[in-house]
Amino acid sequence: MSSLLPMDKYNKKLLENVHPKNWKNPEPAKHYNLVVIGAGTAGLVTASGAAGLGAKVALIERDLMGGDCLNVGCVPSKALLRSATAAADVADAHRFGVGKQIEAKANSVNFADVMERMRSIRSRISSNDSAKRFTDEFGVDVFIGEGKFVGKDTIDVDGSILKFKKAVITTGARPMIPPIEGLHNAGFLTNETVFNLTKRPKHLAVIGGGPIGCELSQAFRRLGSQVTIIEMAPQFLIREDKDAADLLADVFGREGIKVLLGAKVEKVTKKGGKKILYVQKKNKIEEVIADEILVGAGRVPNVEGLNLEIVGVEHDRFGIAVNDNLKTTNPRIFAAGDVAIKYKFTHSADFSSRIVIQNALFFGRKKISALTIPWVTYTDPEIAHVGMYERDAVERGIEVETFKVDFSDIDRAIVDGEEDGFVKIHVKKGTDKILGGTIVGRHAGDMISEITIAMATKLGLGALATVIHPYPTRAEAIRRLGDVYNRTRLTPTVKKLFKKWLSLGL
Repeated sequence: MSSLLPMDKYNKKLLENVHPKNWKNPEPAKHYNLVVIGAGTAGLVTASGAAGLGAKVALIERDLMGGDCLNVGCVPSKALLRSATAAADVADAHRFGVGKQIEAKANSVNFADVMERMRSIRSRISSNDSAKRFTDEFGVDVFIGEGKFVGKDTIDVDGSILKFKKAVITTGARPMIPPIEGLHNAGFLTNETVFNLTKRPKHLAVIGGGPIGCELSQAFRRLGSQVTIIEMAPQFLIREDKDAADLLADVFGREGIKVLLGAKVEKVTKKGGKKILYVQKKNKIEEVIADEILVGAGRVPNVEGLNLEIVGVEHDRFGIAVNDNLKTTNPRIFAAGDVAIKYKFTHSADFSSRIVIQNALFFGRKKISALTIPWVTYTDPEIAHVGMYERDAVERGIEVETFKVDFSDIDRAIVDGEEDGFVKIHVKKGTDKILGGTIVGRHAGDMISEITIAMATKLGLGALATVIHPYPTRAEAIRRLGDVYNRTRLTPTVKKLFKKWLSLGL
């Protein structure tokens, strides 16, 4: 089971909710409409949704209910980021005529208090995912233990046999640990252990410049740590728009985060309590000396111990193989969430589960490819995206036009002193059909939904110009992009005709 430290009142409450010490598994029903293995977001949504529709449901969890999101992902990381933003805002308050300039030094933040706040928030939210709630409120049979397939329609949970009509695998994913010489001997953190810290590391080395690495790098820097990011690719957040990644790189530079791109950790040693990373960059070896190492180098699916071969469920290093309806190679078994789908986000796990409920219980034909899924990297500024990038369109042979508005041209961003960032929308050339969009800036994650709604409802960019936005708001940038597009329709010929028509009234 996951190790939660320190074992204070908050972590004790968390465990009481999501892995009760004295939990007694129920007597299995004779038959279940649905058995769900894994009680992360995908499993919880599947189980509660199916039970709410009248299905007899069993939910199996070997570790902590709530999965990564509650325990070692979204909830604790965003609590930490909120404290880090508060520290940065205090240090930056002089720009607004408030107080004197304060340097963000280690002694300006009580790290232990920051982490205690995180644990208190996590424990409070944990009641939503508790074993008791799913039993009492939803009528789900909750089994705490190891679940594995033992027959075509049977699952064993620590000796209890559950018979199912349909089963769903929602076991999630875990951190991928790169095969770096000496890493295990030196010791390292992942998202599964970093939230156990009570003492701030003086220098944190982060292996991997993906969303987890970037978010936690900025958080620890703002909370007083020296931070070095080591990324093999020539750009961190390699999947994101280059303009967005470059802007964030500038911000990281201003905040004192050292970023080594095109760099690879060859080996790690430990000496005198310090961890020494030997980093190759441009055929040279650079030493990075750190107190702690955080590994954020990707995810691998949790498929071990399920006996998938017994039921003919195929899988590889990317996860369980599913079709567009989220059915595995065994027609009686589905999979959802991080163990099976490309987009490993809580909200995509949620909506993939809704597809499973319809398809598994009601012979539905809902498709994962039909979903319009946005995502956000919660750095400051945030980077939010939905749909295609420009490179995606090029690969598919689709000609695009791109429209962009900088927040430095938006009144609300100017008065808030938050001018870093932009809104960028791609449309199919010759039309206003929105193919994708990227927003970079504070609150970008809250703004991206407007573009997502437009795409999901097939509302064109030109139509967004007709949506009245309160003034002043940052979302005005989206409406302004609609205006920019509409002005492209005012060709010289059309303008000439308008001028001639208007002259008749003089």
